[in-house]
Amino acid sequence: MAHITTNHAPSTTPLNPLRAFGEAILKFLSNIAESNHRIREVERLNALSDAQLKSLGLRRQDIVRHVFRDVYYV
Repeated sequence: MAHITTNHAPSTTPLNPLRAFGEAILKFLSNIAESNHRIREVERLNALSDAQLKSLGLRRQDIVRHVFRDVYYV
């Protein structure tokens, strides 16, 4: 007969507060990025069809460059 024992680390290990802090930072940065109007514009343009992008004079691979053209030299 086989026996299987599974040990789970307790939820109060010293790394858990550090991990929670790291996850909070990542969530904060993600919220900033999602609220950024430029990110929303990239998402809006990505949702368009290739034909619609062509009518705007854009190619899909140029969307980010177009949206951030006044901020970054890419």
